[in-house]
Amino acid sequence: MDFKDYIKQIAERIEKLKDNLPTEEATKNALIMPFIQALGYDVFNPLEVLPEMTCDIGTKKGEKIDYAIIKDGDPIMLIECKHWKEDLDLHSNQLIRYFHVGKAKFGILTNGILYRFFTDLDDKNKMDEKPFLEINMLDLKDNQIEELKKFHKSYFDIDAILSSASELKYTSELKALFAKEFTSPTADFVKYFARQIYDGMITSKVLETFTELTKKSLHVYINDRIKDTLKSAIEKQANQNEEKVNEVAAHINQLPEGIIYMSDDGKIVTTQEEIDAYNIVRSIIRKCIDVSKITYTDYKSYFVVNVENSYKWVCRLYFGKNKYISFPADNGKEEKHEIKTLDDIFSYSEQLINALNRCL
Repeated sequence: MDFKDYIKQIAERIEKLKDNLPTEEATKNALIMPFIQALGYDVFNPLEVLPEMTCDIGTKKGEKIDYAIIKDGDPIMLIECKHWKEDLDLHSNQLIRYFHVGKAKFGILTNGILYRFFTDLDDKNKMDEKPFLEINMLDLKDNQIEELKKFHKSYFDIDAILSSASELKYTSELKALFAKEFTSPTADFVKYFARQIYDGMITSKVLETFTELTKKSLHVYINDRIKDTLKSAIEKQANQNEEKVNEVAAHINQLPEGIIYMSDDGKIVTTQEEIDAYNIVRSIIRKCIDVSKITYTDYKSYFVVNVENSYKWVCRLYFGKNKYISFPADNGKEEKHEIKTLDDIFSYSEQLINALNRCL
């Protein structure tokens, strides 16, 4: 199982398990330890994953971090865990204190559902107040899984993570800022655009008017972009479907006369005569069964009319030098009859109905 599937499998477990996890310890065992294991670390090896690592903070002795990921004898990640119902906003200060006295470059605050990743982008050796990466296991994005993969034991590279951490952090903050401005534009945001299209003084009345215009314009712009994207996707799909139809049509046009299908290896050939025979059989037995349940399967040496599935067959048709129709026999074999023309099939209507009843 690859990393992406492993992470998604853990995510699927959360909804099933969380309501049965009454304590923080239960949350750690059921949700967080499997997550650490998915990152390639042996949760039962204290040389890799050290639980309850002591982090003395000034005069406070015996302070412990829930998990420390160890590499070459030193901690590289500190993980502070909370119960899955806990609001993580109330607990980041605790991780900040542990980060300050430790050697680890990354801190993770989690309740088993949300995972917030911190480092020291703003001030060296001092954990940032805001995470550079936040992952919601109940709303996973593919690009987040790719970022998460960088923390896997097999790919862990501090420099590589830090090089993308800054971009992730500021991109995330810009997205949050855009979302806030789109919902409720600030005065500065509105003035920036108003000054570019309005020559008069920006009075409070003008600002109020442009605030509403800005909100409407943003919504219209976003809706237009969504429509354009959907239209482009639909057109692309339509073009792909058209290409596929053209390919099939071209394939059919290349087939010899009287043949409507040929397998790639040329061993199975479906002829128009076989389809005509199938339609005759279907016209006879459709009085007794829903026509949608009548199908056919073509094999190398014969053509079969089925009902419901390929194991229930009403008749077999052999169209070689001589033509035959056969029906299931009591001994498990088949009862074969020669026919001269396709119209002869009608004379076996009773046998076809009996064979259908055997199937049903």
